[in-house]
Amino acid sequence: MHDTEHHLLAEAPDDEAMPVAEGGRLKRRTYERALHKLQVQLCHLQTWVRATGARIIIVFEGRDAAGKGGTIKALTERVSPRVFRVVALPAPSDREKSQLYMQRYLAHFPAGGEIVIFDRSWYNRAGVETVMGFAGEAEQRRFLELCPQVERFITGSGIQLVKFWLEVGRQEQKRRFEARISDPLRQWKLSPMDLESYRRWYDYSRARDAMLAATDTDDLPWYVVRSDDKRRARLNCIAHLLHLIPYKEMEGEPVTLPKRCKKNAYDDTLRDRRFVPERY
Repeated sequence: MHDTEHHLLAEAPDDEAMPVAEGGRLKRRTYERALHKLQVQLCHLQTWVRATGARIIIVFEGRDAAGKGGTIKALTERVSPRVFRVVALPAPSDREKSQLYMQRYLAHFPAGGEIVIFDRSWYNRAGVETVMGFAGEAEQRRFLELCPQVERFITGSGIQLVKFWLEVGRQEQKRRFEARISDPLRQWKLSPMDLESYRRWYDYSRARDAMLAATDTDDLPWYVVRSDDKRRARLNCIAHLLHLIPYKEMEGEPVTLPKRCKKNAYDDTLRDRRFVPERY
């Protein structure tokens, strides 16, 4: 256990002791305090990754509306996108379909000093592609057979691979879909594919079970995050990520603002330009 883990465990309250709102969900103020502490540690992790040249891949998988996007946002909103790089690939192009399946993912793997977060990943082959019929049973079986070998090749090259599965329940997924339907700010999250995935709940369950049976191993484990309570899920996920990476808090060089050079100084107040009307 590294020093930062001791720090986290000392500051994080017991799950049962954390104040909750009605329905057992975590209160916003408690969540924001805990998230702030974890985000400070993510900044320390970022400094360590840059200094050591570490290469880390974090995979997020789960059903639609499981909370992947919100968790990734909480993980990345206080750190540099040059270090924490999010990859969310669209459906493959015709050219990509003709390539080696993993090829388009490999192009986004981290260089030294980077953490790459896959918002869905090569596990599409075991999930959406299988359920929706884009990949046949033979392709699914071959992927599940070869995937652990490919991932051992990845980790053998010095990359740390962390895999999270966000597990949302049937009723909570239904509630979240209904909220998206009724909220114009979230309707963009709905697509015909999302609605079809909702209909095929049990097909996705079988695909999930087959994926975990084949690829959840001692050396390449899946970490399952209960995500019915989004706030708890984000905190638990980030805390566990910090627990898994053997980083150290590093002393940075002190920073002081330099004096502004007054050579060639002039009245640089901007006037007589097209200013945006101050409506607020």
